[in-house]
Amino acid sequence: EVAKFRAARRLWAKIMKERFGAKDERSMMMRFHAQTAGSTLTAQQVDNNVVRVTMQALAAVLGGAQSLHTNSKDEALALPTESSVLLALRTQQLIAHESDVADTIDPLGGSYYVERLTTELEKKAVEYLSKIDDFGGAVAAIERGYMQREIQNAAFIYQREIETKQRIIVGVNQFTGGGEPPGEILRVKPELEAKQKAGVARVRAERNAETANKALARVEAAARDGQNLMPPIVDAVRGWCTLGEISDAMRKVFGEYSPVNTV
Repeated sequence: EVAKFRAARRLWAKIMKERFGAKDERSMMMRFHAQTAGSTLTAQQVDNNVVRVTMQALAAVLGGAQSLHTNSKDEALALPTESSVLLALRTQQLIAHESDVADTIDPLGGSYYVERLTTELEKKAVEYLSKIDDFGGAVAAIERGYMQREIQNAAFIYQREIETKQRIIVGVNQFTGGGEPPGEILRVKPELEAKQKAGVARVRAERNAETANKALARVEAAARDGQNLMPPIVDAVRGWCTLGEISDAMRKVFGEYSPVNTV
């Protein structure tokens, strides 16, 4: 993970300078947000997720992340409880204030292993970028199913490794004994749904319907004409249009995404 972030930072600087001709060194500094991997959280032995999140968060900091989110231990089961959210926050704060890793720039720089991994990952990333350029860019690659196919293949290989125990997931395919189900998970009360629906209905009833309809029409027109969608979307929000209504206005033009058959 550290090498991945280091490779990304190095690539960003090179691409900004060599492809886009950046002059200001600040534009060659890659600033990025990292979130611990929700896909690695397990429903089994949820307390183990605290350790997983800690390792992932530490790797992000060592790799140079400027912004970080830590998942809560019970998110494989439900929305997190307040106590698990607080523990996830404390994990960040412990890394920030008790490990001192944030006091040094690139603390693993110079490690033979990390430097070799960084160079190897950068090389492989450049190969990916070259393939995408050959397709004619990212949009063309997506339309031809390239990104989806690569993600699906990686997911298949990962799952096969788990099922054959080439990859050990503690509490899932090995060391499965002794795990107790969590005593508390967040259960959203059904009456909250009714309250939210009533709130949306009230907004629609009290807003200026003509203003809202005109704003939605401008969103649709901008989508149809290939214009910048952000200004009309902001105007629609200010006119108390709902997220669903704004999305529907764009669906009239773009339709709904359906995955390309990559089989």
